Amino acid sequence: MTRLTDYNLKDFEGQKLAEILATVALSAVGVASFLTGFIVQDIALALKIGLGGTALTFLLVVPPWSFFNRHKVDWLPVGGGSAITSAQQKIVIDEKLFTKQ
Repeated sequence: MTRLTDYNLKDFEGQKLAEILATVALSAVGVASFLTGFIVQDIALALKIGLGGTALTFLLVVPPWSFFNRHKVDWLPVGGGSAITSAQQKIVIDEKLFTKQ
């Protein structure tokens, strides 16, 4: 069984960049596709441009490119133990004190 930490999915900044790139690319492709189809009056051409741009966006965003993996997150060690400090053992939620046993 593989754990989530076995994969290299630890770059939240890269995920944010991928989301922004996908949004911008799909928006630009949508506008270009609509305007081209409207000006030329050809729905088939508009669909081809839209689908081609979507495929290019897919190739830009989905593979694990190295520029998406620049800010790795250092996770806390598994199991706690000595990694948990005394300040982390006492947690207050709604004015109720919870302690780690």
